[in-house]
Amino acid sequence: MENKEIKILLAAPRGFCAGVVRAIDIVEKVLEKYGAPVYVRHEIVHNKHVVDDLTTKGAIFVDELSEIKDSSRPVIFSAHGVPKTVPAEAKKKNIFYIDATCPLVTKVHREAERHHKYGYTIILIGHKDHPEVIGTMGQIPIGKIKLIETVSEANNIKVSEPVAYVTQTTLSVDDTKDIINVLKKRFPNIKGPVKEDICYATTNRQDSVKKIASQCEMFFVIGSNNSSNSKRLVEVAKKAGCKNSQLITFEKDFPINDIVKCNKIGLTSGASAPEKLVQDFIIEIKKHIKVSIQEYTTAIEDVNFKLPKI
Repeated sequence: MENKEIKILLAAPRGFCAGVVRAIDIVEKVLEKYGAPVYVRHEIVHNKHVVDDLTTKGAIFVDELSEIKDSSRPVIFSAHGVPKTVPAEAKKKNIFYIDATCPLVTKVHREAERHHKYGYTIILIGHKDHPEVIGTMGQIPIGKIKLIETVSEANNIKVSEPVAYVTQTTLSVDDTKDIINVLKKRFPNIKGPVKEDICYATTNRQDSVKKIASQCEMFFVIGSNNSSNSKRLVEVAKKAGCKNSQLITFEKDFPINDIVKCNKIGLTSGASAPEKLVQDFIIEIKKHIKVSIQEYTTAIEDVNFKLPKI
């Protein structure tokens, strides 16, 4: 084993997207401006390490506004977006809030509102109970927007025309394409987004995984169990040819015994996972075996989102 070397194929882009950077910046700048504590409704992004770090700086995470003990303190809404009832409740309670919703999620909200305004029944492609889906459905009156998750549901959904569709921003590009194709066959006049809803970062990270997964004996995605985009990357790696693909959350045993048996492994991270976790993963492997790293870059990201003026 002394002379053996593992090659790590490192996907790029990986890790934080512009929406995640913006959301974390908002929490840090609000803490800087107003002092601690600052409340955050739901995890600002789906990553335990980010949440823990912000907690040590003075952020208090709550599930609902009713849990807030001091309504004089600022409240931040997470990057996933919120139903319209949430800012309405904040105004009613006289709570000062800052909305950290990702601008690409806000784009989907505005599309859904526009479709509703023009009389369309809206089909939302997404995962039930995900905060982003709850937020998008909460922009439209109940009954005017219907959720589907699969091709089977697309084949069976009953809606009155005219019909439009929007999607969650963190879905599998290929799976979503299959669902949209079914909808277009069933409803030839269905109206879709001018520019697709799945965000640039989700698409780029999935593309980079597709390029390298088939070369790997194991593939690792660093992210959290509740991170939709991270779980989709695992699925993409499996479909692209690496059946032994898994999510690394750092909350269970590190699979080093399996890793050292490999000659080549793949590595990426979800859009809400800090780069430090990727480097920690590599450092841990280096404790046990020699490592060489080859980075595969499939896109250059230069997207920046402005912070809200407030």
